[in-house]
Amino acid sequence: MTAIADFLAAQPLLALFITIALGYGLGSVSIKGFSLGSGAVLFVGLAVGAIAPKSALPNTVGALGLLLFLYGVGIAYGAHFFKGLTSREGIRANIASVIGVLLALLTMLLAVQFIPGVALPEAMGAFAGAGTSTSALQAAMAVTGDSIPATGYSVAYPLGVAVPILILGLYNAWFKPKVAPQERISLQMYAVRVENNYVVGKTLSEITNWLPQGVDASTVSRDGQTHSAEVHGELALGDVVLITGVDSSILQEAEKMLGVRVGDTFRRSHGELDYLRLFVSNPKVAGKTIREVKQMLKFETSILHLRRNDEDITTNLDLRLEIGDQIGLLAAIENIRDLRRVFGDSVRAGGELGFASIGVGAALGLAVGAIPFYIPGLGRFTFGFAGLLVVALFLGMRRRTGGFVWAMPIQANLAIRNFGLTLFLAQVGMSSGQTFVNTVTQNGLIYLLLGALIVAVLTISVLIMTVYVFKIPFDLAAGVVSGATGNPAILAFTSRTVGTDKPDIGYAMIFPSMTILKIIVVQVVGAIGLG
Repeated sequence: MTAIADFLAAQPLLALFITIALGYGLGSVSIKGFSLGSGAVLFVGLAVGAIAPKSALPNTVGALGLLLFLYGVGIAYGAHFFKGLTSREGIRANIASVIGVLLALLTMLLAVQFIPGVALPEAMGAFAGAGTSTSALQAAMAVTGDSIPATGYSVAYPLGVAVPILILGLYNAWFKPKVAPQERISLQMYAVRVENNYVVGKTLSEITNWLPQGVDASTVSRDGQTHSAEVHGELALGDVVLITGVDSSILQEAEKMLGVRVGDTFRRSHGELDYLRLFVSNPKVAGKTIREVKQMLKFETSILHLRRNDEDITTNLDLRLEIGDQIGLLAAIENIRDLRRVFGDSVRAGGELGFASIGVGAALGLAVGAIPFYIPGLGRFTFGFAGLLVVALFLGMRRRTGGFVWAMPIQANLAIRNFGLTLFLAQVGMSSGQTFVNTVTQNGLIYLLLGALIVAVLTISVLIMTVYVFKIPFDLAAGVVSGATGNPAILAFTSRTVGTDKPDIGYAMIFPSMTILKIIVVQVVGAIGLG
């Protein structure tokens, strides 16, 4: 064993990647739907750190990993997060989650006060582990000045994943909450001949608000000549308007308002119009609005819809395109080759990153996180990585500022997030191995039970508040619980359980704000309790 320890100490990078490889191998093992996922990297790191403590890399490596993770989260969820702060359901979900996190924190503080053998540094780690928040763990270690909180974190972490899954699964099995089935969304096209005198003399732009919500009128044909809606001008009897949408009943309502349906598309004098999907991969197009892109083209085309990050987005002329977007458009067959050249149509670009934007964005976030502020009675604080996350969320909402494109293709974003989280967990585990063994030997059962209690309080309180107090549907509420508890494995379980995409929406609205809250409360509690 000594020879292995000496070898790993001499080859720290080898030890790091052995930890990552073994961790992901262990994390992929599923027992009745439960798996540790990337969290297993921490446990392998603890084992490697216990065997070869000198193999641990500097804390800067772990900090870099956490930076990549939080920055990627902010860019990915910025729009959903700010929407959640303003929508009625989002506000209620955040209130429920704040109450749940504060009750979990109170549980931890009561344990420190009244249970013998429970120390604040390890308890803060257990709080972070029960909430599966690596960011809160980093904040706890920054407050204590050592890696002692990582021991409580590692003991509580598995229960932070397992307990919410168990509670949500049992609730769904016992109470069988009704979940509205999610319909498969597919774009439909109606060619409608204008026969309603009300619309004659009006442009499609003028009657946009009159048509039912969810219907887009994109193209008009008259006497074999076809033009996009914003170019065509005033409508006349006999014009054929192409309307699109995903709901047949709404499309039929729009048809009656305009005239009579005559087909699913139409022909033009110089060739047939064709529907095609293209990937946006040309950097010259990324960040431009649909209006600007149309001005670049030497011919007319109608962009009907857009898919981004597995989500269908309603198009408008001010919507900015991003690398990795998939657009559906209607164009003349002879123009298809030129359209592919303009948009790029390469899947490969989905894995590319703008490192200048990442560098500037991360630097801004770190600068904001380093700004000191003073709270009377508590002392001087900085936001730390919470400031980085706040800036990343804002940039994720903005998507682009001048020449800087903050948005990332989803594939690239997932890659840096997962790699960053892996680096952090591996480095923390390897640097905490010996301390972990000593703590578990002395008080392991106490922190195991404490972690279970903390996460149970968090899960049950958020579930009760969302479902019974705020009357939020269970599929969305399950996503809110997943965001409050924080682990993607919980989100994956809830998504499989309810069979809709509502858990993803709930998770995106809650996860960033609860990450920030956990960081702040750990800093405040640590400053008070250890100061």
